[in-house]
Amino acid sequence: MNSEHEILLGNIAQDYYLSNLSISDISKKYSISRYLILKYLDEARSTGLVSINIHTIYQRNDELEQRLINMFPIKNLYILKNPTNPAERDDLASTFAAYQIQAAIKNAHVVGLSWGDMIFSTLNKFRPTQQDDLVFTQFLGENMKYHSLTGSTRMVQRAAVNYNAPYFTIPGPLYILNKDVRKQLAKEPSMEKAFEHAKKMDMIISSVGTLDSIEANQPWYDNIDKIFPGVDLDKIAGMVFARPYDINGQFLIDEKDSTAFSAPLENILNVSRRFGIVTRKSKTNAVLGALRGGFFTDLITTESIALKILKELDKE
Repeated sequence: MNSEHEILLGNIAQDYYLSNLSISDISKKYSISRYLILKYLDEARSTGLVSINIHTIYQRNDELEQRLINMFPIKNLYILKNPTNPAERDDLASTFAAYQIQAAIKNAHVVGLSWGDMIFSTLNKFRPTQQDDLVFTQFLGENMKYHSLTGSTRMVQRAAVNYNAPYFTIPGPLYILNKDVRKQLAKEPSMEKAFEHAKKMDMIISSVGTLDSIEANQPWYDNIDKIFPGVDLDKIAGMVFARPYDINGQFLIDEKDSTAFSAPLENILNVSRRFGIVTRKSKTNAVLGALRGGFFTDLITTESIALKILKELDKE
């Protein structure tokens, strides 16, 4: 690069990055086409004349992200570095998740939500906004946490309030053993609208669970063999969309035998954007199974979980 060309690149870069001049203004200033201005800005960066540092509280591990993306069928993976203060982990993760999810919602019309502490925290970080032609809906029955802020219905309500948008709920339990009751209940007026909108979902916000979430609910624990007929409970690595799956990302129950009061699994997995948020290390095997199964198109998780996944893979 000759000195005159380097000076020109430096001047253009200063005008653009420091003086905030538009491409059009710079083009007029130097009597150079817009195409060449853009070309010179790229050249200034590629040659090291310009370096850009992004200072943010959300430090991501790019190397880990790329390694896992190359290994699993997932489009977007966000791995947040462990903060200096571990107590800040969930707060930083939920703030980051809220930003990413709200950016995606701009292109959505029907958003389905499940439940959980991280989803609750993420929705709490949503910025109020207005978006026409947007609906929030449940696509699964209630987790029966009726006295909890993280219950299913409250998730949908909380999200909708931020957008001043309508929402639809499924006021029925997550699992219903009687097949005929499941079918007929879905046709009740209080449920029908939610199930109809669930068919049109173009985005889902969810997480993964473990068998502990089932065992913590007494009625489900007492009937777990009926809820998961023929399933070897020891093989359950995680729970997603109310269905159990193993470490290899294989669902352990055939859909025709599923007792979940839910939108069909096929419909759920065909939703174009499926966001998952997981920060607890105790869910590492659940995350590994979810990655192998391709349950999410977008996953927000932590460096600790990612490193633990790599250790698990080394053991295999």
